Amino acid sequence: MNTPNTDPIVVMETNKGTLKIQIYAKDAPITSQNFLDLVNRGFYNGLNFHRYEPGFCLQGGCPKGTGTGSADKNIQLEVKPQIAHLKHDKAGVLAMARSDDPNSASCQFYFTLGNASFLDGNYAVFGRITEGMDVLMQMRKGDKMVNVSVMGPVHA
Repeated sequence: MNTPNTDPIVVMETNKGTLKIQIYAKDAPITSQNFLDLVNRGFYNGLNFHRYEPGFCLQGGCPKGTGTGSADKNIQLEVKPQIAHLKHDKAGVLAMARSDDPNSASCQFYFTLGNASFLDGNYAVFGRITEGMDVLMQMRKGDKMVNVSVMGPVHA
C-alpha cells in the first residue's frame, strides 16, 4: 500500500543534538494528541531528562524535573497489540510514562534504549525516532530539551 504518511514529525532539539520523531497519530490518537498539544504549547521547552537507565530508557517531560510532576490532565492507557510498530521492540521507541495506575499518563515520556518488549501492553507506544539515534545514545540524566516543535507530516 503506497498511501502517503500524514503522521506528524516532532523535532526535539537537545543540548546534545537533534532528534526527529515520527508520531503515530493515526494509530495512537489519544496519546499522540496529548503529546502534540503539549509540544504546541511549548510545555517541553527547557525541561530535562530526569531518568537514564543504560540499555533500557531515557525519560523526561516532568515539569518538576524529578519524575513526580504532571500536566493538567491524565489520559487513558492506549495500547494496540495488533499493530506491529506500536511495540517496544528496539531503541528509539517513544512511549508514555505513568504511575501504577494504567490511566495516569500525563506529560512524561520515555525513549527506549534497547528492546523492552516486556513493557508491551502496559505502556502506550506512540512514536519512534527517525533521525538522531546517535544523539539519543549519547544522552543522559540532566540533558535538556532546548526546543520541541512539530515539523509536519512525512510524505512517502
